[in-house]
Amino acid sequence: MNKLGEEDYDEEEVELYEHYRLVVDKGQTATRIDKFITDKIANASRNKVQQSIDAGTIMVNGQATKANYKIKPNDEIKIMLTMPPRETEVLAENIPLDIFYEDGDLMVVNKPPGMVVHPAHGNWTGTLVNGLVYHFNHLPEMKGNAGRPGLVHRIDKDTSGLLVIAKNEEAMTHLAAQFFHHTIERTYYALVWGEPEEDQGTVIGHIGRSAKDRKVMDVFPDGSQGKHAVTHWKVLKRLRYVTLIQCNLETGRTHQIRAHMKFIGHPLFNDAMYGGDKIRKGTQFSKYKAFVQNCFELMPRQALHAKSLGFIHPKTQEKLIFDSELPEDFQQVLEKWEGYVVTND
Repeated sequence: MNKLGEEDYDEEEVELYEHYRLVVDKGQTATRIDKFITDKIANASRNKVQQSIDAGTIMVNGQATKANYKIKPNDEIKIMLTMPPRETEVLAENIPLDIFYEDGDLMVVNKPPGMVVHPAHGNWTGTLVNGLVYHFNHLPEMKGNAGRPGLVHRIDKDTSGLLVIAKNEEAMTHLAAQFFHHTIERTYYALVWGEPEEDQGTVIGHIGRSAKDRKVMDVFPDGSQGKHAVTHWKVLKRLRYVTLIQCNLETGRTHQIRAHMKFIGHPLFNDAMYGGDKIRKGTQFSKYKAFVQNCFELMPRQALHAKSLGFIHPKTQEKLIFDSELPEDFQQVLEKWEGYVVTND
């Protein structure tokens, strides 16, 4: 039995779920797959395994399976399960949450810029998860998600926007399956440097960690490294030296939009990690430089917002779509650029 490598799954899933790969021995007798997995993996209850099978996150020879399937010698089984409980208890903190939608199974939260999603090295307090534990202490089953109750996906600390939170394990399993199969609909708004020649396009290029800086993701168009990634983009508004674009993700790699847009020569405005915190387009006049610096100060982060989120409700099977407004700092910067274009025509 082996845990799957990170190359097999999206970055945003790797730390939230356990992934395993089992190859059935040649001498193995016919056994129900749910019993086989429960016997092989610690902390894998029969109920959790059956929920994962129902959600389609357990595959046999590349195909979704059923709980009553009887394994055969040499079957390859790929498994995604929620993490077992971890020893560190998350500190509950009274952090206000902007809840877009809530029912008995899930909620959609609008995360402000600057908030870390979950506790990790260097950020054990003040995170979205710390607030969830305080406001929703009726989610005990979600503590099995590696100390990250309710999380199904993540966005960067300085990216604002919508996240779906599961309120029970069944909802988490079904939502995770939608991310696993790339059926979640996610739309982002980004302000990028420069004006793309076309009005829309698609970036296809593997994304993997840079050899020079492990915090930064590089694009490998030849597929020699990293993981397959696809970003669709279209122009919403041209503002001379910057452009407001919409991005839709087919995959959910770490820093996908940030890395892909830099790769095609349009890094996100004020994205320090990807070179957007310097003037990339425009004039050399001191007045223009002061204007851009003022915009940087208004929005001291990358100009990226997770604007809309669409998914199938795990219980009702209804298609839900949520849309959020741009946060104040993003709106102020856009208004400044719009004013700049008008006054400098």
